[in-house]
Amino acid sequence: MKSLKKSQINMLSSATSVKGQGVGSAYIEQVNLVKDGLADEFDIFENALKCSEITHYHTIDFKFAISKWFMTKNGKSVGYVHMLPETVENSLNLPKPIKKIFFWYMIKFYKSMDYLVTVNPYFIGELEKYGIDRNKVTYIPNYVSGDDFYKVSKDEKERLREKYGIDKDAFVVLSAGQLQTRKGIFDVLKMAEQLPDIQFVWAGGFSFGKISDGYKEIEKVVDNPPHNVKFLGIVDREYMNEVYNLADVMLLASFEELFPMTILEAMCVNTPILLRDLEIYEDILFDFYEKANSIDTFVSVLNRLKQDESYYEQAQQASAKGNIFYAKDNVLSMWKEFYEQVEEQAKQEN
Repeated sequence: MKSLKKSQINMLSSATSVKGQGVGSAYIEQVNLVKDGLADEFDIFENALKCSEITHYHTIDFKFAISKWFMTKNGKSVGYVHMLPETVENSLNLPKPIKKIFFWYMIKFYKSMDYLVTVNPYFIGELEKYGIDRNKVTYIPNYVSGDDFYKVSKDEKERLREKYGIDKDAFVVLSAGQLQTRKGIFDVLKMAEQLPDIQFVWAGGFSFGKISDGYKEIEKVVDNPPHNVKFLGIVDREYMNEVYNLADVMLLASFEELFPMTILEAMCVNTPILLRDLEIYEDILFDFYEKANSIDTFVSVLNRLKQDESYYEQAQQASAKGNIFYAKDNVLSMWKEFYEQVEEQAKQEN
């Protein structure tokens, strides 16, 4: 018989302190999902200075590493893997000695955790390469609430386009994410050059300021963009549903990702998804998206989506299928099973 006293989960994160990064969105969604779905089973706290049965580290702050001995002395630690050295390498322009120290610290932090959760099964093998036992890593995908992201009516879509200064009849290709070289911004600009009759929109900015990789070169383009490219800057999350509903296609040309929240958010709107053909997507996005591996193939797919109504409808249906696959109940059940396993282990050892 289960004890009447509920176990505690303490969520530790500084992800929301920096606007415009997916880790912050992932944190908000995961905490809301668990608070809503597992409240009968667990008491859930955020950034509380206390020892709990489960302490879930969403970010790898140094202050968390220092306090870990106290926070987890009677419980278990869970680390969320949102990045690896290779995903940071081309994101931030830092001096090599600082990068080396940061990467060492990142892996040391992960190794100090009792359990790890990754949003992409591909990274279980990558973590193992750093000497981390794959048996302590669990895959649980990201999740996005349909209450916050949803498709609006045709009339509302036209109103939103007017609000953001976009022609109501334009074919709109949206990219969303931080302005960094690894996000494929320069490839998107080359696509825009070859597709002058398509409106490209980028939602996102320099979340980490001047240390963002490619900052100087990208800033020049943002200050003087091509006629068919519109930069919205960092958009508060509460307005991102509007932005997704502006678009006819969601384009992510990133060279490196884990599991972008922007994809799930766009799927809630059933917007066709076009991504770079990366191995990391294969086991999480299946046939829910269109893919390309060069400027020419990106351009070809975008032209087809614009001109072939049947092809476009198939891409819309695939996106909607992805939205159903990552529905609330499925992801919540994975968190429930995982937290119960951690809870049981914590109780056995105390």
